[in-house]
Amino acid sequence: MSETAYHRDCRLTELATEVVATGEEDGSPFVVLADTLFYPEGGGQPADHGRIGEAEVLDVQKRGEEIHHFLSHPVAEGPVRLELDWTRRWDHMQQHTGQHVLTAVALRDFDWRTTAFHLGAEWSDVELDVPTLDRNDLDRLEEAVAKEINAARPVTYRSAEVRDFERLGVRSRLLPEGFEGAVRLVDIEGLDLNTCGGTHCRSTAEIGLLCLLGTEPMRGGTRVFFVAGDRGRRRMAAHEDRNLHLRSLLDTGDEKLSEVVALRLDREKELARAVRRLTEELADAAAATLCAEGSPLLDAHWHDRDMAFLQRVGRSIAEAAPDRRALLTSASEDGAIFLVVAGESSGLLLEEAGPKIAAALGGRGGGRGAIFQGKAESLANRDKALQILRDA
Repeated sequence: MSETAYHRDCRLTELATEVVATGEEDGSPFVVLADTLFYPEGGGQPADHGRIGEAEVLDVQKRGEEIHHFLSHPVAEGPVRLELDWTRRWDHMQQHTGQHVLTAVALRDFDWRTTAFHLGAEWSDVELDVPTLDRNDLDRLEEAVAKEINAARPVTYRSAEVRDFERLGVRSRLLPEGFEGAVRLVDIEGLDLNTCGGTHCRSTAEIGLLCLLGTEPMRGGTRVFFVAGDRGRRRMAAHEDRNLHLRSLLDTGDEKLSEVVALRLDREKELARAVRRLTEELADAAAATLCAEGSPLLDAHWHDRDMAFLQRVGRSIAEAAPDRRALLTSASEDGAIFLVVAGESSGLLLEEAGPKIAAALGGRGGGRGAIFQGKAESLANRDKALQILRDA
């Protein structure tokens, strides 16, 4: 095909064409078409989706001179009708055109060159060759971009020979070494002339808005995250719904949300520390109660205690009663755990008894020193585990 339908008219959503070849790659069926609506992944822009006949288009990739359309199930050669997922295409058009404006303004007004672009499912990003950007830098860049969006600059296409790029002022991506011939250019009137094979809006006004979300350092430069168009409006609506819920939960206004949440988190940390202290005291008291028993074999079970609690009890027993052996267990909806204690003078060889007890409980475990611990499939054979401890 000399020029694909997605290049002739990127707003075309249906097309009658033919499947001229079929195949399979890594278990996925694909077709090659005489003409196509579907943009193949490339240049930072994801592939289009839609339908070819009754099959879903899951991915579109260039393979040499061919475009392979990967499908939910095979489609035979012959006439076929294409249907484009327009919602996905329109979103990609807004994000990609927004990236062109963002890149052009960053270079023109701030001398920040774009080195990479990625269009993601939730947000997009460009990498700028500037070490750092603060919020004030982002605000200035965002305001300058907004002016170009409001200027409603027409977006058109043309082609040019590589030898004419310098004369035309083309902002070019790296082309293959020694490349000659005509290249597709995207022209944002009065702002940018750039090599690009993607799909774009007809005017910068169709971008609607572009919001800069934040940054992160990347390869000596700065990655800038953004959303554009309808995606930006949806994101704003989601933020407002979230803030409304938070205002109701915290009984405060937007301006106090961060402060109130910070206070609640501080209180939560204090409560966690208090709970940890009380749990340790409870574990020490449990160990003391067990050690007060006259039996050389100590046995205790709790409901819904974690391994940290059993470890605290076990270490206290080993320290306070080095001649004792102990089996400590706990069970909850998440499963059962066990811990075996062998005091220094208890006469128990944990490396021998521990695996036997784990096997009796249908689980696995390990340990060192005076402690052997693990997870149990069930505590139904707990008596058998106790007998192993007695006999060892």
